[in-house]
Amino acid sequence: MIEKLNTPIYVTQPALPPLEEFTELLKQIWDNKILTNNGPFHRQFENELAEYLGVKYISVFTNGTLALMTALQALRITGEVITTPFSFVATTHSLWWNNIKPVFADIDPDYFNLDPEKVEAAITPQTTAIMPVHVYGNPCKLEVFQRIADTYGLKLIYDAAHAFGVKVNGESVLNFGDLSILSFHATKVFNTIEGGAIICHDEKTKQRIDYLKNFGFADETTVIAPGINAKMNELQAAYGLLQLKYVDGNIGKRKAIADIYRVHLQDVPGIRCLPDIEGVNHAYSYFPVLVDSSGYGRTRDEIYEELKRHNIFGRRYFYPLISQFPTYRGLSSSRPDNLPIATKIAEQVICLPIYPELSFDIVKSISEIISSYQNPSK
Repeated sequence: MIEKLNTPIYVTQPALPPLEEFTELLKQIWDNKILTNNGPFHRQFENELAEYLGVKYISVFTNGTLALMTALQALRITGEVITTPFSFVATTHSLWWNNIKPVFADIDPDYFNLDPEKVEAAITPQTTAIMPVHVYGNPCKLEVFQRIADTYGLKLIYDAAHAFGVKVNGESVLNFGDLSILSFHATKVFNTIEGGAIICHDEKTKQRIDYLKNFGFADETTVIAPGINAKMNELQAAYGLLQLKYVDGNIGKRKAIADIYRVHLQDVPGIRCLPDIEGVNHAYSYFPVLVDSSGYGRTRDEIYEELKRHNIFGRRYFYPLISQFPTYRGLSSSRPDNLPIATKIAEQVICLPIYPELSFDIVKSISEIISSYQNPSK
């Protein structure tokens, strides 16, 4: 029997750079007394981040939600946008705050991304854009979505909050669509404590994005649009520069943890782990498993509570569906019969702890708890 752990184990824990290295950069900030407004660390961070990610243009933000909201403004999106109910609420909130009507389409049963066929069926004359999410960092069907967007004259905006560093056949997923949005929240593979970014493909679009995130100022006396204040400050940018030095090592540690889970859970009836996708460089943002109660003998929620009794805190990402929240459940596209796959996955999924400093012994213990808790006779 596995004893309750003395220290809580959460679904994630932020990776932090060495404090002494950050202190050295703070000294520079204290000396030059530039804290924000496109300072030297901000500019350096954008340049080095673009190079690391393999993208042409990037604009960093104080958080990913404001990046999403600004992306919609930058492309002048109106009307209806087709998106997923299986995501963090910020995806859909960004539409609501821009007075855009979200239209939910169902997801695929393999990697839980938007199903392109369901998206195409949901297009109406009011549809202006598609906003898919690379759920858990697993890439959407990029070419298919681009074909749909081109056929119907729609903008394509990817919420890539989970997809930092993810590549398909050597190409960054961030180079697809009209815009991609990253999150650098503390829970992410790459964090700047809070933070985010918009990736675009031409200088003119980046300039408009940069104007919009700084109140719409084009120069000292010219305001070209009703922008907001979403600039990343110098402390975040300096912190982000340090994180770039360590992110590859951290992703490697996350991969090792994912491999251990898969080995120890592969033969547990009713437990399904997602395999890596051929040709994809994954970032291992999350480690989701599905619990089929008919095979496992217990429900996902029972596993969730059993882990909590051992001081282990997984998360039911994403439950409930965004479409089930009061703000959105009145929409016609929110009906459960319109979203059968998403509804099923939301009832089965649990994300297990994964972060660079998580010990292999703890990973094995978590796997053992899940393995031993099954109830074949139920």
